[in-house]
Amino acid sequence: MSTAPASPGLLQRLSTRFGGKFGGWFGGLPAKPADVLPVRVGGTEYRQTTTTPASVLGFDQALLWVVVALLAWGLVMVYSASIAMPDNPRFGKIAPTHFLVRHIMALVMAFVAALLAFQIPMSTWERVAPWLFVLSIALLIAVLIPHVGTVVNGARRWLSLGVMNFQPSELAKFAVLIYASDYMVRKMEVKERFFRAVLPMGAAVAVVGALLLAEPDMGAFMVIAVIAMGILFLGGVNARMFFLIAAVLVGAFALMVMMSDWRRERIFAYLDPWSEKHALGKGYQLSHSLIAIGRGEIFGVGLGGSVEKLHWLPEAHTDFLLAVIGEEFGLVGVLILIVLFLWMTRRIMHIGRQAIALDRVFAGLVAQGVAIWMGFQAFINMGVNLGALPTKGLTLPLMSFGGSAILMNLVAIAVVLRVDYENKHLMRGGRV
Repeated sequence: MSTAPASPGLLQRLSTRFGGKFGGWFGGLPAKPADVLPVRVGGTEYRQTTTTPASVLGFDQALLWVVVALLAWGLVMVYSASIAMPDNPRFGKIAPTHFLVRHIMALVMAFVAALLAFQIPMSTWERVAPWLFVLSIALLIAVLIPHVGTVVNGARRWLSLGVMNFQPSELAKFAVLIYASDYMVRKMEVKERFFRAVLPMGAAVAVVGALLLAEPDMGAFMVIAVIAMGILFLGGVNARMFFLIAAVLVGAFALMVMMSDWRRERIFAYLDPWSEKHALGKGYQLSHSLIAIGRGEIFGVGLGGSVEKLHWLPEAHTDFLLAVIGEEFGLVGVLILIVLFLWMTRRIMHIGRQAIALDRVFAGLVAQGVAIWMGFQAFINMGVNLGALPTKGLTLPLMSFGGSAILMNLVAIAVVLRVDYENKHLMRGGRV
């Protein structure tokens, strides 16, 4: 007695029920549709197209959601840290939501700028890299001109644009990153020669550093120097030359501290912030930051329950936002934040390595430079808030209040997403 073949309807039901993987075993049905030769009927072409996994389409969505989470958390904490500001006579009569509204406006402008930056191909960024660097130099010079640059707390770092104060040092971080990546691609054949490969880049960073120190903004100079060094190292500069550059930079920073009375005083205050001499002076911010983090203990005092933000801790919504997070969310909140920044930095580094593996050296170095920027600045800010590093005026990326910082942070992230988008497009067989 012969067995009748199973009907196509039964095979189809089995394939639908058990999914593509098992369905492909029945009746020779393929697990995924395959490309076939096009068939023309009456001038119309019919083609069976392949289905592309969702993970390959577009860009890295996990990275995007982590960035959105940091932005949202930062928005909540900026409001929490600044809600008591109207009680301070220094700020005049402002609404309790003054800083919240300004931060939202900065986020909106930053999202628009990021969307525009994402549309720009990496080849265009490579072509305009020298001009972007020249523009950043011009703005750093402009900010030092009297009646052009805005002075806040004795530092001349901002250009007033009406809707916001723009900080050219933030653009300089991005410009040096793009320029250094383009520079390494152009100097790839002579990267082992100090005078032809390293010295010109060192001179360019020195010019930027001199302008930043004139503002003064030593923190931004440190970040820019580390970005440039990191890109040179990742670009393949000889290790001996790299360590020589590092030694020169460390010596230069040490010399700056020794030659500046107020920088030297800040180091002494960092070493002993609780002393009678420093507790109400240079060590005031650090001591109250440590008090805030200590009050938070393991799980924090709860959102909005911080006491230190009530005019005890200066700049609680900018440089010392992490202290408020530590007080309100405790050790658990600080650890979650550290993990998010570690994951984001590692993910961006992976995108950069992927681009280099696809023979896109410029794009890969740019992505890795952004990882160095975000990771190092977050490390410095967290170290300052936790008392592990001397006090520096560096914000927490993507979270602290500050329009120009948020703007350039999101533009940098958009460029990384563009690198990832082009990587995936190439892996699908397309052309960039």
